[in-house]
Amino acid sequence: MVSRRNKTLASLSLFLAVWAWSASAAAVKGETAAVDVGALTSPQIEEQLQNCSLVQALNAHKVASSPSGSSVTSKIFSFLFPGSPAVNALLATLYISGPPNFLLALCPPNIDPSSLSVMVAFAVGGLLGDTLFHLLPEIFLGEDPHDTVKFVMVEPNKNLLLGVAIMAGFLTFVAMDKGLRIATGGEGGHDHSHGHAHEKTETSAIASGAELKDLKDGARARKPVANISAQHDTATEQKKEINPSVKLGGYLNLIADFTHNITDGLAMSSSFYASPTIGATTTVAVFFHEIPHEVGDFALLIQSGFSKRAAMGAQFVTALGALLGTCIGIAVQELGGKSASGASEGPGLFGTSLRWGDMLLPFTAGTFLYVGTVAVIPELLETGPDQGKELRKTLTQFAAMFTGAGIMLAISWS
Repeated sequence: MVSRRNKTLASLSLFLAVWAWSASAAAVKGETAAVDVGALTSPQIEEQLQNCSLVQALNAHKVASSPSGSSVTSKIFSFLFPGSPAVNALLATLYISGPPNFLLALCPPNIDPSSLSVMVAFAVGGLLGDTLFHLLPEIFLGEDPHDTVKFVMVEPNKNLLLGVAIMAGFLTFVAMDKGLRIATGGEGGHDHSHGHAHEKTETSAIASGAELKDLKDGARARKPVANISAQHDTATEQKKEINPSVKLGGYLNLIADFTHNITDGLAMSSSFYASPTIGATTTVAVFFHEIPHEVGDFALLIQSGFSKRAAMGAQFVTALGALLGTCIGIAVQELGGKSASGASEGPGLFGTSLRWGDMLLPFTAGTFLYVGTVAVIPELLETGPDQGKELRKTLTQFAAMFTGAGIMLAISWS
């Protein structure tokens, strides 16, 4: 039988335990109430979540189940991009602008841009692969850390603003392409093939050749042999004369190319500020896109009356647009801030956590979607009368497209 003394001690112990629990609960409640939950930024919320025991257990499991060591592509990217996001973006701009322009020295002046269809298909696969496998997941979900789990907090209107930025990038290139077509009288926009201009130049040359034959026959019938050479020289000069609309198209194409390169620079800066991996994969995609792009523009300038040296110089000047775009992007990222950095104070855009720096990457994704689909796919859809040849060409193009997309997928998988 329990004595009265033991009953009293048990009751006192129970009272003290309840009192201690109530005091600790009140303290925790007071601390929570002292924090303005609405003022917490995404990095602060993430930091609080990482203190949870369940989250820490998930982090340990992720580290244990992840493969140890760096992949070959990670080591290559670390070697090529060893600095800060700003330095890496500038290095990437040099990588995508320098080699493609130097390759123009090896291109013959009479190169046919339509022969680059396989390279264009490869570039399409790379651009769409980078957009769908890397940029869009990064835009809406963020980067997956290697040693911690990450939680995505859904905010009202945040995804809407990101979608608006994607559409803004897409429509910017629509307006630019449409403006170029209007300025050139509807003779074609800023694409990779420039096939329409090429065909018009050849037609003009054939017509001049026919006129040359008529002039030559007339000279033989009516004038001495001494005057035939004069007629021949005059007709040759007429043959070399370039249609004014073709010349205008060449100059307008330089303006469009300069603007296009600015968006490439914005892509470099926004992707490296998002993450080193996103920046590296975007650099690879843009690099393979720039080779047929530069060669196609080079061929158009030759057709517009530029010499090979002048065309190379013009392409080098337009390449400076990428450097300008990179500097603009770096300035926006440094001054406009990013929601992930947590450095910016106050409310973000339209009451969300987004900052102006967060809008560059979706804008870039929109431009990539336009270039990879509207600007290039119509060229790949063009066919000729030879069905067997076109079938083989189509299979080669699809193989190149899958190869480009496969490279982007392999990089993200590693």
